[in-house]
Amino acid sequence: MNITTEIRTLYNPIQPTVRQSADNVTYTEFLPDIKLQPFIYCYWQLKTTQQLSEQFNYRVVSDGCIDIYFELNNPKENYVMGFCKKFTEFPLDNTFNYVGVRFLPTMFPQLFKINAIELSNRYEHLNSVVPHLSDFIANSFNETQQQDEIKTLLDNYFRELTTNTTFDNDNRLYGAIELILKNFGMLDIEKDIDTGISTRQLRRLFEFYIGDTAKTFSKVVRFQNILKAKPSSQSLRQNKLFFDVGYYDQSHFIKEFKNFYGVTPSKAFVR
Repeated sequence: MNITTEIRTLYNPIQPTVRQSADNVTYTEFLPDIKLQPFIYCYWQLKTTQQLSEQFNYRVVSDGCIDIYFELNNPKENYVMGFCKKFTEFPLDNTFNYVGVRFLPTMFPQLFKINAIELSNRYEHLNSVVPHLSDFIANSFNETQQQDEIKTLLDNYFRELTTNTTFDNDNRLYGAIELILKNFGMLDIEKDIDTGISTRQLRRLFEFYIGDTAKTFSKVVRFQNILKAKPSSQSLRQNKLFFDVGYYDQSHFIKEFKNFYGVTPSKAFVR
């Protein structure tokens, strides 16, 4: 697998929960510069269009990625959120304007030489993880900026960073990731992944660059592919979707889906 192209062509992580959210909240994703697209899946913005009558609960589903994000009205408040093996809920105020950067799997550790497992299943002040990125955000952004200006600032920073980064293009890791993505997460990690290293070495590589084991990453990829398929609640009942995507019974499927999404499949895919 070519580190700079393949992951993006094989994997499109989805964050679907905003469409079910309150009025007066918008969520948009916009692409970085073409040269950055092998590393960054998207930039995103989550904001209120007018003050809400109560606080807003924002649910993030498992997507296999690492994000950084900040409040545009107060950019000194900037964070990094690691790989999560279950959904996360953020209680937000009744007005907010968040901007984020979603890195494709492995890219945050590649760019910043950070061990991904140290960030897993939580969020952290960015200043304690990548101080220079935190300072750049704190000193470059303000609430008057529109999306095109935000994009330009982020593009310029990350273009320079990627140009000056030496990537560890380990074929044993990226070969395993390619197998997982091409099989939509439906494979036996022990039997189907043979990239010339021991199970222990593979685990160490996945924990450093992804933030969890190959098995957990596969489960998230499988979950994301179910989201992409957008099954209707009727087809969930009739077509035994759970069997098609490698689950042995419906209860196991529902339990794992709820763990990643926060609600059952029938609620998530209600038409």
